[in-house]
Amino acid sequence: MIKKTLYFGNPAYLSLRNGQLVIRLPEVEKAELPDIVKQETVRTIPIEDIGVVVLDNKQITITQGALAELVANSAAVITCDDKCMPTGMLLPLSGNTLHQERFRNQIEATIPLRKQLWQQTVKAKIVNQAYCLQKNTSKSFAPLHVLARKVRSGDVDNHEAQAAAYYWKNIFTDGFTRDKEGTPPNNLLNYGYAILRAVIARALVGSGLLPVYGIHHHNRYNAYCLADDIMEPYRPFVDDLVLSTMNNMDIPEELTIELKREMLSIPVLDVLIGGKRSPLMIAAGLTAASLVKCYNGEAREISYPSFL
Repeated sequence: MIKKTLYFGNPAYLSLRNGQLVIRLPEVEKAELPDIVKQETVRTIPIEDIGVVVLDNKQITITQGALAELVANSAAVITCDDKCMPTGMLLPLSGNTLHQERFRNQIEATIPLRKQLWQQTVKAKIVNQAYCLQKNTSKSFAPLHVLARKVRSGDVDNHEAQAAAYYWKNIFTDGFTRDKEGTPPNNLLNYGYAILRAVIARALVGSGLLPVYGIHHHNRYNAYCLADDIMEPYRPFVDDLVLSTMNNMDIPEELTIELKREMLSIPVLDVLIGGKRSPLMIAAGLTAASLVKCYNGEAREISYPSFL
């Protein structure tokens, strides 16, 4: 079942009742209206149907009971800062009954294995960048395929960076520079990547893995190093969505609710994985499960998605 992504950009009261997330609106609660009218504005959603929750307003109140139940059901809860950009994420501490065994396998993975997994990850990312470039521009995508074929164990030649330089030079309009603090559409890319990161982190925790312990990324201040590794081949799907959005809407310095809603479709984007069409959120779960098999010696390759 595809989990829902909920976005709250206005004041709201969020609580728990009978396994349901209860959503009330403050302006309705405070208004002098008959109780029956107030009740008609209350919305409920089964907690088990929720995959991601984005809290993007300072006047949102959420109860401990609701938070605990969301986390218990492996939902990722994202909070946003004053600029309405995702800044924090709440995930379960244990998302799988075998998490101790899987933590151990992950931590004890050999350096050669981690290098091979990173090689596969970089290759999958570059191939997806090539398809994104082919789909959205008339620029040559052949150099990316050449780089993908040459990626060696551990990407010792840093083909990822070489591919990125070519890709960002050609995927958007001339003069675009990929910079987190740069001009639009950098802001929309940042927002989309934050949503993607939550989806990937949720899948990893659900498979019993430690998101803090990466294959390649290592940073004592980053709690999601593994998520940052595994999301790399998924990034071009966000780029593709941003390009599609740009064809229909202008991208201002401050993102509108409409633009954010477009990015909230990331979990349900169609991808191809294992020869089958799948929503991205389901694909993330398959990728995480395949990584578990690599860590415990059952498999040698991570299953990553590609464009349809």
